[in-house]
Amino acid sequence: MTAPAPARPRARRGEGDRLREDILAAAERLLLDTGRESALSVRAIADAVGVSPPSIYLHFADRDELVLAVCERHFQAFEECLLAAIQGVADPVQRIRRMSEAYIRFGLEHPEPYRIMFMGSPVDGAEEFSQEKLAAACGFDHVLAAVQEAIDAGRFRIDDAFLGATLLWSTVHGVTSLLIAKPWFPWPEPEVHLAAALDLCERGLLRLDQPQKPEKAKKTTKAKRP
Repeated sequence: MTAPAPARPRARRGEGDRLREDILAAAERLLLDTGRESALSVRAIADAVGVSPPSIYLHFADRDELVLAVCERHFQAFEECLLAAIQGVADPVQRIRRMSEAYIRFGLEHPEPYRIMFMGSPVDGAEEFSQEKLAAACGFDHVLAAVQEAIDAGRFRIDDAFLGATLLWSTVHGVTSLLIAKPWFPWPEPEVHLAAALDLCERGLLRLDQPQKPEKAKKTTKAKRP
């Protein structure tokens, strides 16, 4: 158990933003150190920062808003990870593949934020976490753009980019969430599992007269199971 931080001096005028950042940083540390979203109580976070619980409520309406703010920080990094994975990749089908690989890798390396964002509460009841924020957090807009490019180039046989993007997201999320939720099951290696799932999905999307051989996946460090 983390020892409470020393009592923090009263913030001076103009230092509220710094306290908010300290609160978010402490909540993120608790989440990563414990691996449990339940560890993020207002009391525990206040103790870690060295302030009283009412100080937390000056910056966040409730615990759920604070947890969502922590997760949004993670998924800003997540989007950066997706963009890094497709840097310099011109082919839209290969961009989809690279983003899918980055998606599952990030989910397995950050299982608790992933659970909160995509696998249950408090997101289910958070009105402020809009559909637009969810789409941005999961990189959906980037997948949607790549699918539309593949359709425009005559690579995919469907004409509905949204349907194709949701199908791909469902596939990648399904693999990621099951690996996180059921780590005891004797799954294939994550890279092998995802590659096979994407092969099946792509075969359903690609035009039959233009088969696309998937790019051989680069050897990557095995993601740590939760």
